[in-house]
Amino acid sequence: MGSTYGQFCPVAKAMEVLDERWTLLIVRELLMGSRHFNDLRRGVPRMSPTLLAKRLRRLERAGVVRRTGAGGRTAYDLTPSGEELRPVVEALGAWGVRWVGDLGEEDLDPHLLMWDVKRTLPLERWPRGRTVLAFTYTDVEPGVRRWWVVVDGADVDVCDVDPGYEVTASLTTTLRTMTEIWRGDRAWTDAVRGALLAIDGPRDVARAVPDWVGISTLGAVPRPA
Repeated sequence: MGSTYGQFCPVAKAMEVLDERWTLLIVRELLMGSRHFNDLRRGVPRMSPTLLAKRLRRLERAGVVRRTGAGGRTAYDLTPSGEELRPVVEALGAWGVRWVGDLGEEDLDPHLLMWDVKRTLPLERWPRGRTVLAFTYTDVEPGVRRWWVVVDGADVDVCDVDPGYEVTASLTTTLRTMTEIWRGDRAWTDAVRGALLAIDGPRDVARAVPDWVGISTLGAVPRPA
């Protein structure tokens, strides 16, 4: 598994497996339900496919990940050893929310934001028929400025090309503002009242959109006073 710390301490031995760049983020993606290579890539969009494959092989050798299937249908699942990392990853996420709040421009990624939105939407709050939300991020380049979230029952799709459906409501904001809302750093109501986010749609729909989208799984972590 590469270099060692030369210590018998269990923390040191654990870090020999886990402290390579990207490794715990791959575990995070697996814990969030990603099982296939392309889904894992969407969760770590700035990681090269070659490096992702390398890290998966190392996690497999360490007994953290189990690979099943063959060819294009290869799947990756956490072993019991990997599942035991859930509270570790959740604790790190909570610590990051509480104590590492600064977001640089390099931390803002519309692909990762919309992927995280897709997999954690509270679908039980959405209408039963097809509902389409159109997002426009005014502070990013045109190629990644517009996104559509399509919810139809239990099916969720996120598109960066217009899917051609009637839009239920449109949201216009900056990528930074939406990221702050998603992280729980800024309340939906504060963003709307402060004219940082505009929701265009029927009044009842506009009122419901914040509840439909919600915030990330770590967004409710309380901040220090």
